[in-house]
Amino acid sequence: MNINNSAPNHYKIICLGCRADVSAAGYVLRCDCDNALFRTVYQDDRLVNTAEESMWRFSAWLPTVDKLPTRGRSVTYKSETFARELGLKDLFISFNGYWPEKNAFLETCSFKELESPPTVQRAVENKVKTLVVSSVGNTARAFAHTVSTTSTDLKLVLVGLESAMGKLWLPEPPSENITLVVLQRGNDYSDAIALGNRLTALPGLTTEGGAMNVARRDGMGTVMLEAAVTIGRAPDHYFQAVGSGTGGIAAWEAALRLKHDGRFLEGQLPKLHLSQNLPFAPMFSAWNSNRRTIDPSTDMRDAKKSIKKLYADVLSNRNPAYSVKGGVFDALKNTRGQMYAVSNTEARRAACLFEDFEGIDIVPAAAVAAASLMQAVANEGIDDSDVVLLNVTGGGLQKLKEDKPCYEIKPDIRIASPDVDLTELRDVVS
Repeated sequence: MNINNSAPNHYKIICLGCRADVSAAGYVLRCDCDNALFRTVYQDDRLVNTAEESMWRFSAWLPTVDKLPTRGRSVTYKSETFARELGLKDLFISFNGYWPEKNAFLETCSFKELESPPTVQRAVENKVKTLVVSSVGNTARAFAHTVSTTSTDLKLVLVGLESAMGKLWLPEPPSENITLVVLQRGNDYSDAIALGNRLTALPGLTTEGGAMNVARRDGMGTVMLEAAVTIGRAPDHYFQAVGSGTGGIAAWEAALRLKHDGRFLEGQLPKLHLSQNLPFAPMFSAWNSNRRTIDPSTDMRDAKKSIKKLYADVLSNRNPAYSVKGGVFDALKNTRGQMYAVSNTEARRAACLFEDFEGIDIVPAAAVAAASLMQAVANEGIDDSDVVLLNVTGGGLQKLKEDKPCYEIKPDIRIASPDVDLTELRDVVS
């Protein structure tokens, strides 16, 4: 591991496997001990909430030195109509999308926009030249938006899918620093991840890291922080749909920090309620079999066919951060958590109900989470007096398209397989 001897001042990065301090190692994602996540340990163990109107109000718990400009942040409000429909007294919605009437200005309509500013800033601070991001839509939009709306010189290589081209748009003209590599139809999200990982063998290209990246997780963790500040305490229950599991891990880590603070959480950690979309639900299958590892032959039978049937295709990661130390399995164990499997019919119904009662459209993944909340209520898994937080991970697309133009991110090259000879891509991505 290369150490650059320039450790940051307000945080440390610790390997959960061997407990090594890797703070001065630069933009690294794995320790030599392998199979464990890194975790950020902040100098200030009490939550600092500044007056800034963006996610940077929690900059003391974000792993960067400086801040990229952004308006985006999570917005928490108490539900009335949807809560009444479910029979809940204290249902709070964490809305992560575009809804100006709620002061919600995530213009890519996804909470992935909470990941991209700290990740890009941390990459810049560690002298990364080109960042590689594999995505079926939301993450690509978020990173492209951050690069296109800031003055960073960082270059961005997006690896996407032809089948998801309709999701590759921005509310502003894309930066010239963005290159889009598209895998032709027949490939899925895991193929895009595989190609993205292969591209980092080329000089100057660095993977953004997914769940392994502390900046991504801590950015997403501001959802829990924002909720705790708004409610005045941490919730009893936290609901979110997961594909890679990054958001669930982030919520757990943020809750651990809040418990250490002591002002927002004294007893049990918020119970994680994480959901997947049938027929592709590998983490649900493994968890309900009480297995730490995902067995592809059991949990991902006919994976490609199953993924094609998903309503929420962004939840289709075949290599989630489930088994790794500090990953989803540990998060669920530590929070007495639960996993749900949601059908397309249940998710679509939840999306319609949410829009009818709350007055805003939500993305399919958020609908899966809403449907899991409905399942939990129906199964009497929640007391009506419990404080519940539903993470709406994206929404407001209809409203955004009314207010702003959308610019397509156009492919620079289309390829048939992630096994492509990298020499064919060297000139395109350099």
